[in-house]
Amino acid sequence: MAYSRRDGAGARPGASTRAGRSGWKQRSRLRGRRLGRIEFDRVCWLGQDGGVIWGRRGSGVQPSAVGEGGPLGAVRVAIDGAAASRWEALNSLVEVLRKVDAAGDEVVARSALTLVVGVAGLVARLDRHARQAPWYGPYQEPALRRVGAGFSVATSGPVAMALASMHGDGRIRERAVAAMVGRPCREVMPFLVLRTADWVKPVRDRARAGLALLLADDPGGYLPAVLPMALRLDARLRGGFAVTQTRAALVSGPAEVWRGLLGSGGRRQRRFVFDIVLAQGWLRLPDYVTCAETDSDVGIRVRAADAACREAVWTRRHDVLRRLARSVRAEVRVVALTGLVRVGQDGDVAAYLDDDAPLVRAVARDAARRLGIDAREHYRTAVSAGEPALGAIVGLAETGSAADAPLLRPLLSHPQSKVRAQAVRGLRLIEAVVAQEVLPLLRDPSPAVVREVTTALRPLTGALPPGLPWELLGDARVELRRAGYRLLCGHGVDVELRAALMLTLDPDSRLAERGKADVTRLARAGARTTWRRTPPPELPVTVAQHGELVALAARAAGALGDDTSRMLTTWLARTRPGA
Repeated sequence: MAYSRRDGAGARPGASTRAGRSGWKQRSRLRGRRLGRIEFDRVCWLGQDGGVIWGRRGSGVQPSAVGEGGPLGAVRVAIDGAAASRWEALNSLVEVLRKVDAAGDEVVARSALTLVVGVAGLVARLDRHARQAPWYGPYQEPALRRVGAGFSVATSGPVAMALASMHGDGRIRERAVAAMVGRPCREVMPFLVLRTADWVKPVRDRARAGLALLLADDPGGYLPAVLPMALRLDARLRGGFAVTQTRAALVSGPAEVWRGLLGSGGRRQRRFVFDIVLAQGWLRLPDYVTCAETDSDVGIRVRAADAACREAVWTRRHDVLRRLARSVRAEVRVVALTGLVRVGQDGDVAAYLDDDAPLVRAVARDAARRLGIDAREHYRTAVSAGEPALGAIVGLAETGSAADAPLLRPLLSHPQSKVRAQAVRGLRLIEAVVAQEVLPLLRDPSPAVVREVTTALRPLTGALPPGLPWELLGDARVELRRAGYRLLCGHGVDVELRAALMLTLDPDSRLAERGKADVTRLARAGARTTWRRTPPPELPVTVAQHGELVALAARAAGALGDDTSRMLTTWLARTRPGA
């Protein structure tokens, strides 16, 4: 069985897109730049095994089966196409889901819904899609509106229930909610949660009653499917009910439920569960310590460390505080050292003066001050040693002055790249950078050293050789090209535009994107009309320099896009010397 449809309303060549538009205007639009974004003549075939073929009408492609993946493969293809949230792609996804439902295989249908629910935000976009139509082309009814004709509360499968729950007719949505509550399954729970925030009161009330009963009967079975959508609806006008019900189900449910949710799911879900667990006091001190040391989420680590240190302070468990103070996580060490300060263990805290983390060093310096220890003299002694810690170098820069520069300059030739980088950073912080001293490090093998040297030299570009930044911009190393571009920024519109156009053609994608963004910003400012409050920037260039900019703009036109290229061409034409 095969079918075809036209994406983007399938407008005939020469047909009017809106009332009042003439045929030649429509043809002009089809020839314009929108043709690259709107597919007016794409054809989709769905084979008997669920395979999908996309092609263009008249291209000679014939409908045939695509065996790989079967029906679920077709759903995956449609979901990938719907990732950009285009109206046509969402309509195609609904059509594929309808074909899956027509096959009558409930296992495949539930698996297809699992794929849809697994994409964050896709269910909410489908729900909005049911009430929207494209603004271009003749009106085309969304495929979701066609699912209500054959929907039956008693016999329809899970895909039909899910699609009917997003129908534009409130009566059909209410029947779909009744079907989802009467024959519940985990795959349709996100669609049921969506209806608890419905704008029609009967639909909303029935969905809320059904969700409350299902969560009370089987919280372990339904909460993993309900919680992500409930958190997504929390910011909506009527979305607080689902969050309240999930919180109540977590509080009243067995421990296995919240432990399973705490060990899986997204970051927002795990933080939500952990906050409830923390408020209920279900964890003990060893559990908090384990979470603070091993959890992958920084928010949970901080909350767990705070709870563990608070309890350790109350119970005088100094061993727990010292253990957390040795954590590899800086945020955990800060909380633990704060706890040690509260119990009066300033001596233990002052031992962290050379820590790598700025907040840890600040807490340690405060404890050292109470003990009468001069932190600045400590850092001077540590840096004067043969192998200073990285924290001691930065600590000297934080507490010292330009008088301490002789202690940092010998470290510029240290064999370790991290020490060289921190030495440059320290000289910059105490405002003791000498361009000729750090200039040899501009081509250091370490990207970190190159980055620190570039940052230190940006205020001193007048002391650099004039052609050095342009030489760096053409270097083979990515970090040196980035350094050259940073050194050229802020030296006039003409210099910035030339450097940005050169960077747009860079083989490194990140540098090319940065150059494109800067060219777009400059072109928009240059194409600004003169009657605006902020005048367009001036482009003081000679005839030769202007010709070079025009040549660079022509070379970069493909990467910049039509809009930016047009604005840039207009600006350059308006600022041509002698024009």
